[in-house]
Amino acid sequence: MARRTLTHLGNAACALGVIMLSACNKPAAMPASARSAKPEASSTPSARPSASATPSAAPATPKHDVVDSYFGVEVHDPYRWLEDAGAPAVGQWIAEQNAYTERVLGSFPGHEAIDKRVQELSLTSTQRFGPMLAASRLFYLQQTPPQPQPVLAWQPWPEGTPRVLVDPNSSGGTAITGVWPAPDGRYVAYGTAEGGSEATTIHVVRVADGSATPDSLPHAGGGTTPQGLAWDADGKGFVYVRLPLPGTVPDSELEFGAALYHHILGTQAKDDTLTFGKDLSPVAEYSFAVSDDGKHRAILVHFGDGDPDLVYLEHGSSWQRVLGAEANVRSGDASVVHGGAASWLGDKLLVISYQDAPRGKLLEVSENGRSRQLLAEQPWAMHSVFAIKKGFLLVMVQGPDWRVEQYDVQGRHVRTVPLPAQGTSIGDIASSDTSDQALIGISGWKVAGQWERYEAVGGSLNTVFQTTPSADYSRLRTHLVMAVSKDGTQVPVTVVSMEGVQPAGHRPAILMAYGGYGIAEGPRFLGPYLAWLERGGVYAVANIRGGGEFGEGWHEAGMLERKQNGFDDFYAAAEALKKSQWTDAAHLGILGGSNGGLLMGAELTQHPDAFRAVVSFVGIYDMLRAELWPNGRYNVSEYGTVKNKADFEWLYAYSPLQHVQAGIAYPAVLLETGENDPRVAPWQSRKFAAALQSATSSDRPVLLLTRMNAGHGVTASFSQRVGNTAAALTFFAHELDLPERR
Repeated sequence: MARRTLTHLGNAACALGVIMLSACNKPAAMPASARSAKPEASSTPSARPSASATPSAAPATPKHDVVDSYFGVEVHDPYRWLEDAGAPAVGQWIAEQNAYTERVLGSFPGHEAIDKRVQELSLTSTQRFGPMLAASRLFYLQQTPPQPQPVLAWQPWPEGTPRVLVDPNSSGGTAITGVWPAPDGRYVAYGTAEGGSEATTIHVVRVADGSATPDSLPHAGGGTTPQGLAWDADGKGFVYVRLPLPGTVPDSELEFGAALYHHILGTQAKDDTLTFGKDLSPVAEYSFAVSDDGKHRAILVHFGDGDPDLVYLEHGSSWQRVLGAEANVRSGDASVVHGGAASWLGDKLLVISYQDAPRGKLLEVSENGRSRQLLAEQPWAMHSVFAIKKGFLLVMVQGPDWRVEQYDVQGRHVRTVPLPAQGTSIGDIASSDTSDQALIGISGWKVAGQWERYEAVGGSLNTVFQTTPSADYSRLRTHLVMAVSKDGTQVPVTVVSMEGVQPAGHRPAILMAYGGYGIAEGPRFLGPYLAWLERGGVYAVANIRGGGEFGEGWHEAGMLERKQNGFDDFYAAAEALKKSQWTDAAHLGILGGSNGGLLMGAELTQHPDAFRAVVSFVGIYDMLRAELWPNGRYNVSEYGTVKNKADFEWLYAYSPLQHVQAGIAYPAVLLETGENDPRVAPWQSRKFAAALQSATSSDRPVLLLTRMNAGHGVTASFSQRVGNTAAALTFFAHELDLPERR
């Protein structure tokens, strides 16, 4: 649920076009019983029953009040008992809530047609994502719907026949969580996790014949702390992130205190040697930047998700710190070893710094630790850097717009890469400082995902891979609406509609945003959401503060004590949609997940009459107890802590659970959580659902779905993602009065 969640697997969701709540926060599945209920669909919107016609009332939830005192402020918590997942009463409550939700969703006319159309639109051709180059070999993840999980594949670069190395689909519930090829391309290390937990075990496979080595390294991060791995130059071993082994610390501390260990191929994990990070910080998190030949390595380490990175260079058997927190480096994608916040160009490390540069500046760091500014702050924000032969590529972002610039080794501008200018965003880039060819991944509202081979010498592009959608997206149109937030800040809102659809004042609309951890929301393939637009609805995305759409300054303006700015931005976006006649309060639904789920909770408690329906996935709603969950401690630097009086005051001011009021007519709400979620406590959704069900004076349903074999959604299967998208669209269609046919 943080900047570290930007893994290659997150890009699978972009390719699939499922609900994209952040770079990787993909929702899980709708229960099979809810999907299988198939009442006859009505042919006219007027035949749809009102929310008051939903079958029976929500199950009653007992209250057992607990009172906490924070700096003299008494806070009541009548649903504390729902935090105990192992209690029989809680298990029974979850079962009753799931049964109620299934009955309600199954009663909505037209849900069968939506479910069918979502499945049709999700069945694209083969998708590829996460490309990485090593020794003239291209490695990537590949999925052909309805294949449950992506497989690990490779092919010679730039031309060659693809071959599958690892297929996790033979083991139910297993997913690949990360991929790290050795510099010489002989081996590939990869991580796996089970049941949505994200708890990673690293394995190694030989590329030549696909055979597995005996290496198996459990407790290799995932969930609370990012995984990471950097091969030795000789390909005989690697450094990787490892959490404490069971028995070495109390069980309550097993998800803290990650450090770097060195592993030699063919040896046992218990014999791995500590190389860096012992007692550094309980919430230390690591990213690697490795040169193509493996001879130069850097680590970027931060202490909690909201903190900047410290940058270290490897010298022999030790690591030398070359940039401190004052440089304000943000590592972003922990899975990228050849690009991102840092990339090796020969023996120089290129690093994006936000020190006195809210949109970023590029530093060049020598092996001796000396740094100089290579490129000053630009009008567009710097997002990521990738070395190529005799220069580098710089990904830039400005609100909803993305582009790639090419520079030479002296930082002189060569050209803007001639990618589509609007309606697309930049995904993965595979490049090398020894090659003038780079592979650039793009996606967009109309683009299901494609790879462009870029020739840095002449500037030509050649499409080498393209996912084919199962429908025609060419008639999609985008419209930019500028919202004005409470403090006067302008916030871009992108509205996506079908050709010819015009503002009509009461058009069913879905508005989503994320707004956290510096994650930049770009155009994503609309995928199954075409089912919404085909019936005359519109879909909108707001680039609110807390994200990285205008650089680190935009992120910092929406974190800690400034978090309310993002909530104000989103409300302004909703009002702008109404003012521009795209929709009205009776036909507006809002969508978010994880940090975006917190956003949903804040919006519906602060502005309960501004929206007709809310869908929120794996959200945080009790900010006063969030840090008691392991990942909550990692989030303190982004949100704050109730242990400090000033922090408590701003957290208490917006924490959704504490602002649910009896007698308020709340909008219709669908909450989803996964019982194995390592990032956000499932009890967050349980307590919030219970509070809303008890408090609301409206006849609109408040529903909770708990996935019993799912987590935060990062490793959700294809069927889970499709089912969840269908559930969300069914809910919105009913509550927002979307026509069943158009």
